[in-house]
Amino acid sequence: MRGELAKLREEDRWTPDLVFRDPYLLPFLGLNDTYSERDLETALLREMEAFLLELGEGFAFVSRQKRMVVDGRDFVLDLLFYHRGLRRLIALDLKIGAFEPGFKSQMELYLRWLDKHERAAGEEAPIGLILCTQAGPEQLELLQIGHNDIHVAEYITHHLPLSLLHQKIEEAKRRSVTR
Repeated sequence: MRGELAKLREEDRWTPDLVFRDPYLLPFLGLNDTYSERDLETALLREMEAFLLELGEGFAFVSRQKRMVVDGRDFVLDLLFYHRGLRRLIALDLKIGAFEPGFKSQMELYLRWLDKHERAAGEEAPIGLILCTQAGPEQLELLQIGHNDIHVAEYITHHLPLSLLHQKIEEAKRRSVTR
């Protein structure tokens, strides 16, 4: 699997599937059972190095609480990154709780705004990652999440259960064979 990933990197054939993981393991944040999105964001920034390593290779931090004004209304994106291999901005929206369909519309607004106001010449269109504690596979399938410029991944703030670790290893093996 590492050989296949190295080959794709050498060929500069990055895809969002190679960049995003699911779930993200965040036990290093030290969050208690009850926390807010602001607590999650503050903890992530406090532990930025570990978080960037968990995101994967090629991520660069751009902005926190990116303010966007649309029709006179303020909207705020939690975190903005740039991915060197993908050559595009990565909008990261943090959510406490399970994925909800409205999150997709919110992310679409952020991405269209970033494309219009922040995209530099030579960059690909921005893509988004919604991090939440749970994501129902049927909702993601029906909304065609992951088939376009929006991706959803779960995060775990405690250690990964062994059964889930085995499941993720098997999924990674299947993905590496189909590429």
